[in-house]
Amino acid sequence: MRIDGWAVAKAAPDTPLEDLDWLPEMQHEPDVDAYDWWFRTSFSGSGDVLRFGGIATVAEVWLNGELVLESESMFERHEVDVADNLREGGNDLLIRCRALKPLLAVRRRPRARWRAQIAYDGNVRWFRTMLMGRAPGFAPGPAVVGPWRPVTLEERRPRFALRTRVEGGDGVLAVEGDDVREVEAAGHRASGRELRIPGVELWWPHTHGEPVLHEVRVNGEPAGRVGFRSLSGLLAVNGVPVFCRGALWTPVPEGEVRATLEAARDAGMNMIRIPGTGAYETPEFWDACDELGLLVWQDFMFANYDYPIADPDFRATVQREAQQVLEDIAWRPSLAVLCGNSEIEQQVAMLGLDPSLGRGELFGELLPAAVRESGTDAAYHPSSPCGGTLPFRPNAGIAHYFGVGGYLRPLEDARRADVKFASECLAIANQPDGDESGGVPKDMGTDWDFQDVRDHYLKLLFGAERGELDEARYLELSRAVSGEVMADVFGEWRRSGSPCGGGLILWLRDLLPGAGWGVLDHAGRPKAAYHHLRRALAPVAVWTTDEGLGGVVSHVANDTPEPLDARLRVDLYRDFEVRVDGATEELQLAPHSVVERDVEGVLGRFVDASYAFRFGPPQHHAIVVSLETPDGDLISQTFRFPTGYPLAQEPPEQLGLEATVDGDRLVVRSRRLAYGVRVHGAPASDNAFSVAPGSERVIRLHGEARDVTLTAVNLSGSVRAR
Repeated sequence: MRIDGWAVAKAAPDTPLEDLDWLPEMQHEPDVDAYDWWFRTSFSGSGDVLRFGGIATVAEVWLNGELVLESESMFERHEVDVADNLREGGNDLLIRCRALKPLLAVRRRPRARWRAQIAYDGNVRWFRTMLMGRAPGFAPGPAVVGPWRPVTLEERRPRFALRTRVEGGDGVLAVEGDDVREVEAAGHRASGRELRIPGVELWWPHTHGEPVLHEVRVNGEPAGRVGFRSLSGLLAVNGVPVFCRGALWTPVPEGEVRATLEAARDAGMNMIRIPGTGAYETPEFWDACDELGLLVWQDFMFANYDYPIADPDFRATVQREAQQVLEDIAWRPSLAVLCGNSEIEQQVAMLGLDPSLGRGELFGELLPAAVRESGTDAAYHPSSPCGGTLPFRPNAGIAHYFGVGGYLRPLEDARRADVKFASECLAIANQPDGDESGGVPKDMGTDWDFQDVRDHYLKLLFGAERGELDEARYLELSRAVSGEVMADVFGEWRRSGSPCGGGLILWLRDLLPGAGWGVLDHAGRPKAAYHHLRRALAPVAVWTTDEGLGGVVSHVANDTPEPLDARLRVDLYRDFEVRVDGATEELQLAPHSVVERDVEGVLGRFVDASYAFRFGPPQHHAIVVSLETPDGDLISQTFRFPTGYPLAQEPPEQLGLEATVDGDRLVVRSRRLAYGVRVHGAPASDNAFSVAPGSERVIRLHGEARDVTLTAVNLSGSVRAR
């Protein structure tokens, strides 16, 4: 039984209980840490155990006037035996969360060996609480306080730990717990604690196969679902190298977890990273990742600071935390990577100190030992980033790559940097569909923010500057440019000749309204950048790279477990309308493969595809590469503009853009090339797309479509669908 209905009181520290003013719900308070917060509710029912999923942060709990729990970590679960404390007529539950500011003001030892500016107060390193909500640059608050995870009254029942492994073609399920007599899964049953399933169906990330799960019963009772898969290197699943692509996770409102993860899945993402600035996630999150085929990179909740592991109380708290976290997730098929922290080794090294100071006992001994004892085969990395001469060098180990992004490097830097794996990348202020201002992240101590970063690439790619544009045009170009940058970088990393094993965008969904790092806005709605990525990251996709004097190369990926027969079509257009050349090639792609074809090789002659030689005026202004079924149905399509993007705005009659709605189908046609077409009036399966000259695109509409209109980057005004 879940216990809800909390009344809330905010008070100065140490205010007596009888002086509190109670409200039916928590009111907005930006300076959460300055106050004591009290939570009160009544409940009736029977049970043996009160379970607290998490209380933020330094808290005391009373049941019927008796102190039953004290906690100093928002990350720790608690079980309180209450069989002898419950009353038949009803029970009173009271929680006090102490003001954190007075506790932060207390001087403690050991002193920090380095300082970090990520949070309002560096002494937060002493408290096991979330940095999001206390990080003014990207998550200013308010911070989480109170019973932030469910409080439940339950009957005591047996708990079992499930462990899986793959041996040859067999799956082996081991069950730990008291009185395990019989185990059943996948139509097989065995007496004792271990079950072998011959030829078991394996679990795969959704891009590379089916995320098959098997129901488990222990002693005849349901005990959960498991998947069988093997991991090796960084990162091969079931022996197949996987190009990992995805984003960092931010906490989302209760009830929106699965929808947010489904949006990631639908974008072709196959990995989610829970960063050390956030919080451990719920069973709902992990169930969804298991079911949707999303790999998970799990940081332990440490970031940037010198944590006082020498303090015995702090050490004991961390040990309990690690044990509980691993009990919850070590058996999950979606768990792929465990990481000690976010940016601690980088923080130390960038201050000119010995990077080894950032590892020490906590990340070099205690946490990896806990990981080994858990029995998981997930890879462990002590810090993100780490590896190489310095931990932040992108050409070895794990990188946080912001060369393209915060460091304003040209797009070619994505190849030049020789990135091996980017566990964070591409932080850009992605403009949402609306004109919301604010929400733009900023690194502490800098005189620029990530809108300035986006403006840099607006000038680099589109030759446009904010001061030269009206606000509506500026926002429209801003939406397009960040998507172009992201798609270009992932195309570079995903090609067959790249050493990169994957990249994770900072981040998936915004915390606040406005132009945050997210490719989903704060309400979970896709931004234009999301759709650019969806096309670039699809399991079956085509894209191009500009190789300069080496021409334009098309790349085709087939991540799926089935061979693919397809047709590669190359079309060249002058003035974004007149087709001047074209050819096709039949392709046979093996499962889990990427191939490349020189555009001029497909055409059979030199046409200066990249317009690098410049022997005369350009003969074409757009290259359209399409991947089609043998019957001619479009699978994937990509556009390259060797002489510049088509930004000149044309009236609808000149562009020839039109659309019709037929049920849930939106058919978009254009006489000239329509660039960056956006659908308004109904959620659409694709958006911010382009339409080749003289062709059509079919888009699926979700929900009721009313008054659907189209805009485009090179369209003046809008077009209403008929």
